[in-house]
Amino acid sequence: MSLLTPETGLLFWMLLSFGIVVFILVKFGFPAILQMIEKRKSYIEESLLEAEKARQELANVKQESKKILDEAYQAQEKIMREAAQLKESLLEDAKEKASLEAQKILNEAKNQIQNEKEAALQDIRRQVADMSVAISEKLLRTNLSNKEEQMHIINRLIDEMNIHKS
Repeated sequence: MSLLTPETGLLFWMLLSFGIVVFILVKFGFPAILQMIEKRKSYIEESLLEAEKARQELANVKQESKKILDEAYQAQEKIMREAAQLKESLLEDAKEKASLEAQKILNEAKNQIQNEKEAALQDIRRQVADMSVAISEKLLRTNLSNKEEQMHIINRLIDEMNIHKS
């Protein structure tokens, strides 16, 4: 018996045991291994599909977020424009109210000045009338000292009154 040339009996039993092992593996082992490989393959395919679906959802979420941001920026711009318009409107209203108030104050001041002017003119007229009466009184005292002069003034006043009546 040599190590390189086995005997036929040994060779027979080795082939028989190898055949039984191969038969058992083919009958029971390979289907289980193939089934596990198929499960693994389907799991990987499902995972790839889910990953693709997740990628699509992420792209949709990014697109939605971009859309929401754009809408937010547009809303912000609209609010800013409205605020600027409101500011301008308020400024115009304030200017208009200030102008009306200034005009009102100016008119009141003019009225007050006119009233004071009229009061001053009336006071001056009163003073002039008082002075005129005083001067006339002094003149009349000096002129009416004689009877002839008194009659002349009375006649002249009567004539003037008749002229004014006609």
